[in-house]
Amino acid sequence: MKIIKKPEELQKAIEALKKKGKTVGLVPTMGALHAGHISLMKKSVSQNDITVVSVYVNPIQFGPNEDYERYPRPVEHDIKVCKENKVDFLFLPTNETLYNDNFSTYIYNNKLAKIMCGVTRPIHFQGVCTVVSKLFNIAMPTRAYFGLKDYQQYVIVKQMAKDLNFNIKVIGCAIVREKSGLAMSSRNTYLSQQAKQDAAGIYKSLCLAKQQFCEGKKLKDIKKKLEKNILAVAESKIDYIELRNSENLDLAADKDKSVVIAVAVKVGNVRLIDNIVCKK
Repeated sequence: MKIIKKPEELQKAIEALKKKGKTVGLVPTMGALHAGHISLMKKSVSQNDITVVSVYVNPIQFGPNEDYERYPRPVEHDIKVCKENKVDFLFLPTNETLYNDNFSTYIYNNKLAKIMCGVTRPIHFQGVCTVVSKLFNIAMPTRAYFGLKDYQQYVIVKQMAKDLNFNIKVIGCAIVREKSGLAMSSRNTYLSQQAKQDAAGIYKSLCLAKQQFCEGKKLKDIKKKLEKNILAVAESKIDYIELRNSENLDLAADKDKSVVIAVAVKVGNVRLIDNIVCKK
């Protein structure tokens, strides 16, 4: 595995490999790698000749009073995980190498970034789209892999790739969960053992909501019951509960055949997101 810190160095290496007809998979991450990230790496390794993993805590997707400064950065651990999972290139850029002093160009989805997580994190998806577009241009992947825990992010990145003519297949990969059902997240490290056990109630509540959907219950009734169940989780505070069309994130209607039920919940001071896709 080769560790590269400069964008132009990675571009040069990938250009040479693509001239030889090699396919490239990209797994963009913010590090603190866990089983969820590993599942993305394995999929990329199985589907491509070359796999690139980027580890970068992107400052422009964090708002004021969010956790940019304390976000976990276990770099040696991340290097080890990438080596163990047959990654070819680990890209470790810095703020200075990605954003020059005069940086002033941003990418924003004017529709999808205003809903769900975008309501309380208004600059978040602008930061995500901007850094992902840079990574797409630097790594020039054939395929890029995103975990479906961040379902809104996946839909936005897929739309961005389509709108801006990136010749890249954006692939959503299944959520990896802890034994309790809690969705794997780097932010789970902020939770105490007790809080982790309590937070597992979020997924249990989503599973019950899916069951109600499959039984043909009205969406407004499903949402009402889900809210009640999540508020029963200790120290929980709901940011949002959304029932959306799973393809375009329009508000779901009872006639929809495929719906994503997505939630953002604070357990103590830790904001967790999760979702479940329901199909008729």
